Amino acid sequence: MRQGEFRRSLERSWHMAQEQVRIFDTTLRDGEQAPGFSLRPAEKIQLARQLDALGVDVIEAGYPIASSAEADAVRRIATEIRRPIIACLARCHPADLERAAWAIEPAAQGRIHTFIATSDLHLQAKLRISREQCLEAAVDGVRFARRHTSDVQFSAEDATRSDIDFLCRVVEAVIKAGATTINLPDTVGYSTPDETLEFFTLIRTRVPNADKVVFSTHCHDDLGLAVANSLAAVQGGARQVECTINGIGERAGNAALEEVVMAFNVRPDRIPYSTSVVTKLLYPSSEMLTKLTGQPVQVNKAIVGRNAFAHEAGIHQDGVLKDRRTYEIMSAADVGAPWNPLVLGKHSGRHAVQKRCAALGFAFEGDELIGIYRALMVIADDRKTIEDADIIKVVRSMRPELVAVGEAADAAEVPAHPVAAMHESGYGHGV
Repeated sequence: MRQGEFRRSLERSWHMAQEQVRIFDTTLRDGEQAPGFSLRPAEKIQLARQLDALGVDVIEAGYPIASSAEADAVRRIATEIRRPIIACLARCHPADLERAAWAIEPAAQGRIHTFIATSDLHLQAKLRISREQCLEAAVDGVRFARRHTSDVQFSAEDATRSDIDFLCRVVEAVIKAGATTINLPDTVGYSTPDETLEFFTLIRTRVPNADKVVFSTHCHDDLGLAVANSLAAVQGGARQVECTINGIGERAGNAALEEVVMAFNVRPDRIPYSTSVVTKLLYPSSEMLTKLTGQPVQVNKAIVGRNAFAHEAGIHQDGVLKDRRTYEIMSAADVGAPWNPLVLGKHSGRHAVQKRCAALGFAFEGDELIGIYRALMVIADDRKTIEDADIIKVVRSMRPELVAVGEAADAAEVPAHPVAAMHESGYGHGV
């Protein structure tokens, strides 16, 4: 069998072997709790529509007990958004659960997500209750929720720092009480991927009724391991990943939805799982969130950062111009981002300068190209990046007749506005 045929055969086998992983988006709940990310009800509705289009399986619309406006927003989302499951959060407390039940009542598919901490640290320092009281509250909360919906998710807050024997008792009991999804969050981002894999494997092995539910992972990014831990949890048997657009959330944030999804998409050989997410809407969804919150994305953010598909180094630019696969493991088009890869700066090479000149209608080679390149590098040393206006100015100083002819011949050959690829942002998102 030829190499190309073997590769295609292998890819087909990967596809056939892939299991579906649910994407539980909590941008509107955990994400919105982060300082500076608060959304007004109309903005939550707008983003919920985008999440629906994105194809997420579950939208956690909010925390109804927090305020009347929050409860109303969740109910509006439950009324309007019909395809995905609409979930909302509630403590294992009757008032929370009653408010949650009211908020999701209009949903085509409504879920109550109830939780209580299970680690001794939280039980003693925060809740000031015993393990037995915790167990009783968890069971009562799930039973209460089941009277209002058949879809109940239970979360053991701070699960990864809980005593494993006690945690198994709680998980077994809430499954018996009617929970259909069990979330074991790494609430403070403390775990490592090897621990997470072992943790989920152990829980699923030790809890006798574990096969009756879907296990979920919710990882925070305090050590920068949220995505890695989420992927490890999936390898340990979790089939739901809780995540947010741009990785926003409490403290350092949550696992970034776009990173989790594209990890599955790019590496099916190592992580053979699929999602229902429409990847071409990842970048537009990220962009919408930044506009609604006014909070930028870090420039080097994976998948959606403004430099994610931009190149300044000359060696990289030369490789990308010849074959983008040399330095890009995915296409910008795959995630719906513009592909404007050549950012001209002091690290750029002559090939990139020549390419940009050609786009502006100027053809240079040999000594002329070297002269233009050197002049532009002087500008780059002083101002970091080079704009189209800088190129036109340098060309005018060396060959004024070419600029005059180029400007007069066809306005389309000389863009009236600088091309986004020339700006330090690579493209406008996240500024």
